[in-house]
Amino acid sequence: MLETALQAHVSPETLRKIETGRIATPSFPTIAAIAEVLGLSLDAVWAEMNLPVRGTEPTGVGGFAGERLAS
Repeated sequence: MLETALQAHVSPETLRKIETGRIATPSFPTIAAIAEVLGLSLDAVWAEMNLPVRGTEPTGVGGFAGERLAS
């Protein structure tokens, strides 16, 4: 982690916060720098970010799996 952070010119603490979700929306330049160090294309990063989260896929009946429509 230290080597990746240093090569991407971000602090190890920033990278740790991104990995643990404590920085929910890191800046584009930060993501681009980390992706470059890891050998990932931004297209691959974008595709990974846009995968449906389990339990939030559309059900086809106007709602999402796991979502309550009324209480």
